[in-house]
Amino acid sequence: MRASSHRPRKRFGQHFLHDATIVRRIVEAIAPAPEDHILEIGPGEGVLTRPLRAATRHFEALEIDRDLAAALAAQGIPVRVADALEFDYRALPRGARIVGNLPYNISTPLLFRLAEQAAHARDLHFMLQLEVVERMVARPSTPEYGRLSVMLQARFRMEKLFRVAAGAFRPPPKVQSAVVRLVPLEEPLDRGVERFADVVRRAFSARRKTLRNALGLAPEEFAALGIDPRLRPENLSPQDYARIARRSISQCG
Repeated sequence: MRASSHRPRKRFGQHFLHDATIVRRIVEAIAPAPEDHILEIGPGEGVLTRPLRAATRHFEALEIDRDLAAALAAQGIPVRVADALEFDYRALPRGARIVGNLPYNISTPLLFRLAEQAAHARDLHFMLQLEVVERMVARPSTPEYGRLSVMLQARFRMEKLFRVAAGAFRPPPKVQSAVVRLVPLEEPLDRGVERFADVVRRAFSARRKTLRNALGLAPEEFAALGIDPRLRPENLSPQDYARIARRSISQCG
């Protein structure tokens, strides 16, 4: 990896990947092809950027740090100076591939934004805090399962690929990391279900309560859905929440 004089900035949550073995494993997992359109979020010093850029004819990076963006642009890398939380991912071409070592301090809101706007992407590969990845892929009735699990699993098929030790970064973060793959579902569970996000939010804001108390549905509504109202929010699958949201819409109608 190239040496760098750039000092990591805490306000941007910067931890720069420098482990060549991890870079190679990420590139192998993405398997970029010349015809791919790749957007990299947070390229940093460009250790992942350069092999991805070399593998495809359609590459661009999104970087909030102007100094890093200028350094990448000087190397001939197409880069936009922009905030990943404000970028419009719907403007990307259909089938685009999104990758990045996401800043851990904004990872959850950024994942929610991507879930709303990246339905037409081919896939997404991210390095994230291990705890966040485990929440993303968690199954119902496990401690990690929650609102993030449901909202992402309603739109993506996800797979934790491998862990990354703190020593792979400069400076080393205080947490372990992992690489995860997200592939948009052809039929999102929440498609056309406007109340889905609201139902999930209400349920997990009272996750220690039973569904009867968390959602406030009448006993006959739970009976019609075939769901035990004595269960807790973490016991239901994303498919269950979609059914509840659809029934809520029909009841309102």
